[in-house]
Amino acid sequence: ERITQTVEITKHVVDIEEKGVKLRLTIVDTPGFGDAVNNTECWKPVADYIDQQFEQYFRDESGLNRKNIQDNRVHCCIYFISPFGHGLRPLDVEFMRALHQRVNIVPVLAKADTLTPAEVERMKNKIREEIDHYGIRIYQFPECDSDEDEDFKLQDQALK
Repeated sequence: ERITQTVEITKHVVDIEEKGVKLRLTIVDTPGFGDAVNNTECWKPVADYIDQQFEQYFRDESGLNRKNIQDNRVHCCIYFISPFGHGLRPLDVEFMRALHQRVNIVPVLAKADTLTPAEVERMKNKIREEIDHYGIRIYQFPECDSDEDEDFKLQDQALK
């Protein structure tokens, strides 16, 4: 018998301190996503998890004791896109369309170092076109401050 692959949600918490600012970063991983033969609605556990975290935060904010509220909301989804193919898979489109109203999505071309610079550029352009075509809203990085030097502005533009 075929074993059905399920989407598992794994949380990793890391404390970071940079320039005196302490930050608790929670990374939520979804091993098993998209690995099944039938991936119909495999994004549903991820969407349910995001909704649960927002609901919990809302309940905590609405309560009487709001001093020690833990913010476990999902603020950003880094979505890795396979470099082996011709753009977005139907699963990628379905996932991003289901979640783009709930969370900021940052699409990342996985294993881009295995491609030539021309292949990376071609793949990125194809993915951008498909994202626009399907009406998927992805996170748009803000413009850098006008008082930044030209080198920083160029670097910022290249990263975008």
